[in-house]
Amino acid sequence: MTRATLRPILSTFLAILLLAISPAALAGQAAVASPDRYGADTAEAVMQRGGNAIDAAVATAFVLAVTYPEAGNLGGGGFITLKMGSDLGFLDFREVAPKAAQRDMYLDASGKPVPDASLVGHLAAGVPGTVAGLWEAHQKYGRLPWRDLVQPAIRLAREGFVPEDQLLRRISESRPDYAGKTNFERYFGQVDSKNMFRQPELAETLERIAQGGPAGFYTGRTADLIVAEMARGGGIITRDDLASYRAVWRKPLMIPWRGFTLVTAPPPSSGGIALVQLLQMKDALADEFIGVAHNSARYVHLIAEVMKRVFADRAEYLGDPDFIEVPVERLIDTRYTARRAAEVSRQSISTPAVVRPGLTESLETTHFSILDGDGNAVALTYTLNGGFGNGVVVEGAGFLLNNEMDDFSTKPGVPNLYGVVGGVANEIVPGKRMLSSMTPTLLLADDQVRMIVGTPGGSTIFTAVFQTMVNRLDFNMSALEAVSASRFHHQLLPPNVIVYSQCCALGDTSTLEGLKSLGWDVRKSSWEFGDMQLIDVDAAGQTTAAADPRGRGVARVWDVKAR
Repeated sequence: MTRATLRPILSTFLAILLLAISPAALAGQAAVASPDRYGADTAEAVMQRGGNAIDAAVATAFVLAVTYPEAGNLGGGGFITLKMGSDLGFLDFREVAPKAAQRDMYLDASGKPVPDASLVGHLAAGVPGTVAGLWEAHQKYGRLPWRDLVQPAIRLAREGFVPEDQLLRRISESRPDYAGKTNFERYFGQVDSKNMFRQPELAETLERIAQGGPAGFYTGRTADLIVAEMARGGGIITRDDLASYRAVWRKPLMIPWRGFTLVTAPPPSSGGIALVQLLQMKDALADEFIGVAHNSARYVHLIAEVMKRVFADRAEYLGDPDFIEVPVERLIDTRYTARRAAEVSRQSISTPAVVRPGLTESLETTHFSILDGDGNAVALTYTLNGGFGNGVVVEGAGFLLNNEMDDFSTKPGVPNLYGVVGGVANEIVPGKRMLSSMTPTLLLADDQVRMIVGTPGGSTIFTAVFQTMVNRLDFNMSALEAVSASRFHHQLLPPNVIVYSQCCALGDTSTLEGLKSLGWDVRKSSWEFGDMQLIDVDAAGQTTAAADPRGRGVARVWDVKAR
């Protein structure tokens, strides 16, 4: 063999050898942004053992049901937006109205809403969807055995953990809401920072789920305990309601935006449509933002005017797509959002009488983001609705129930827990899923994950996700800066009120002065909305993750050896 013929063979061999020993071949990057350290530890451990993003999400969700009881749950529901291989999917495991529910069930004889009836106690609960949803996701995409994924939660429930200060504060703040009305105090009244918080009844429930999957929750012993709890407090969830619950795969909203593909939540979430409208309207007003500083008076005013129009459409058109026809394509058509953007008042506040639905023919949640070494992504948001749900712990089962029935329009035009009004599209119907604001979102470029993002926060969810994305992409903030920055929110009613984060000032003094001169009533929020969990992959492939400093979350990135 001559030197000339040998040279290309050697070159090919060297290229293969260099590829084999390069960092990219040796390792990919995985990441998690979780609302607490137990969730982050669990997600990392599962992926280090060879689990994929769905495996990590299932295990993390069960762990948060133990360590993050104000929102992590077995007795609630939620959504998953995912990328697994080439699949883009959305799993709806939102709660549903029990079969005995009625449109006017929370109104008194005179037609007025009964205070707290849809918020506190047994009657406020929808049929839970979390266990069914996690099972459905695992059956389709999971790699590790189901039972193994529930074990970390069982161990933490049985052996206990030392509660962090933020959890203790939230328990203390919630006690007055449930005093004398539910069994909340009996289960959480003795929790302190000096002793391990053990939940043996919850451990037994998790064991049944580990052994039987959803049958271990929706039938048998756990179902009997739920129904018995309903009987004690006048609730209406039955064995039939539980046995008939199903999680639903839906087509996610997939929108081209600035050269990316935005993958987000469809109805019964209002969040995805609202996020698309916010992003498109801001782009339609791009000339108005030239040279405008982040969170300046001009910036906040323009965005608040956009938010007004989003909330007007939400109240009129959005609900469960299995019960009403939601005009999704028309609401996110760029011609429509450009027309809506043109209605924005540049120098004054639009009144509700002016801001009508635009077509001519709607607090406590938790979110985590996961990226595995193969580039699979999960954005999971699930909830009990209010902090600690309806305050009812299922006796003998050890978990809290939701108060999601408040997310229906108990009466058209009457505000819910978050001050949001709704209409007929979101009225109570048996078997119907209540409208949500949860917005688990992915951003892709060339079919690769660029961003995984989501947050709790009731009606502030999609406005917070929007601001975080804009912070990162328009203002070139780092992932941590993007989730840490002060956020603001306006939702049509009250017509001139803007609230902003408790944690930090909204801009500087000129921001507040400028907004007040326009007639805005600017208030620090009475509660800290948002607990953003962000994973960001830049154009060079570098991954960063950030947990919102407003919460007790943990974010981390690590190398994963290629299999």
